[in-house]
Amino acid sequence: MADSPTLVTEVVSLAKILSEETKMILGQRLGVAEIVRQEGWGGVPARQCGNLVREAIRLAEEQLARS
Repeated sequence: MADSPTLVTEVVSLAKILSEETKMILGQRLGVAEIVRQEGWGGVPARQCGNLVREAIRLAEEQLARS
């Protein structure tokens, strides 16, 4: 649990950077879009938020590699 504040900080930081459209696309890919529609991002389990962060980082690295 010592890493929880760090994960929360990363998720909040990422949420501020990504557009709502991008977050929803990632949410659809990870199967949490319906949760987001019903409960908002606060209803998404922490593990899934971590997966969303990983996917966003992977996509960003992929785009940087193409540049």
